[in-house]
Amino acid sequence: MFKALKEKLFSARKKLENSIEETTPEPARTLDEVPAGSGSSSEVLAEKTPDLSPEKKISPKFTDKVVSFVRDREFIISEKDVSGILDELEMGLLESDVAFSVTEAILSRIKSDLTGSRRKIGKSVDSVVRDALSEALLGVLGEGVDICSFIREHERPVKVLFTGVNGTGKTTSIAKVTRYLQNNGFSVVLGAGDTFRAGAIEQIDVHGGRLGVKVIQHQEGSDPTAVLFDTVEYARAHKIDVVLGDTAGRFHNRANLMNQLEKIRRVIKPDLIVYVDEAVAGNDAVIRAEEFSKSVGMDAIMLTKVDMDPKGGAAISVAYAVGKPLIFIGTGQGYDDIMAFNPRDVVNDLLGDT
Repeated sequence: MFKALKEKLFSARKKLENSIEETTPEPARTLDEVPAGSGSSSEVLAEKTPDLSPEKKISPKFTDKVVSFVRDREFIISEKDVSGILDELEMGLLESDVAFSVTEAILSRIKSDLTGSRRKIGKSVDSVVRDALSEALLGVLGEGVDICSFIREHERPVKVLFTGVNGTGKTTSIAKVTRYLQNNGFSVVLGAGDTFRAGAIEQIDVHGGRLGVKVIQHQEGSDPTAVLFDTVEYARAHKIDVVLGDTAGRFHNRANLMNQLEKIRRVIKPDLIVYVDEAVAGNDAVIRAEEFSKSVGMDAIMLTKVDMDPKGGAAISVAYAVGKPLIFIGTGQGYDDIMAFNPRDVVNDLLGDT
């Protein structure tokens, strides 16, 4: 995933490592590193310790202290060592559609972690730089949501409402989430709450048939709140674990549809509102998510078409920009092409070798 972003992070990582390595002083010799013919251990220590007179014996305890001092030497990474490379990384992140505010947060964290930090001479520079990049990325990606734990911890049926703009793959995403929950042992019922778009009811009905789950539906143009209310009642009567409710795609500036969504929220009282958008929209996805969050609110985000997005900016940016976690990403066309979003897995992939 995110090939372009991965390459830019890899390049910055290697340049940071090289810059820090170039400014690292040579480690002082320890007793184990004394070349043959250089004299005894006592003579070497005497050279390093001017207070010793030749007549004095060197105790084992004193020897241990000197060796420990030599091995534990540290140096401080300066701002000069990293500033130019971070400027270059800033351009790389912005080119990858990482939102400006998110780019600033990432760079600020990396600079704070590296600049002025003390590193023991001999410790791997790679681990120092990788840790700084990893923590910065995790800081903007957030914690994610474990949907299975969420369901287990809430009263059944757990009501999940899906919202988003037109054409982002919302209904197909609901089908993928259905398969994911089935694979994890949960029963599901679908509510065909998109009564606004022609063919939407048929689409979700086809998915339900293929997945073997019940779809509650009314005729086109009916009140979506009534459809979803009936879906919740069906789930209660049949002891079904999860209700997944579809809604009409809408933009935040469509007042009638936004009011309709507010009514659904008020009546159904969903446990989780998932906003769906496509990763290939880049910064537009971030802007739309911010507007939806202000207008209606959301609890989590699902990004579709991640497999078609080489840049990765939306996936890196959206959770930080909105202050809500990513819950799923869509990685293909099939029902099983879905991943529960795990920030550490994503970061490990981004910082892996290209």
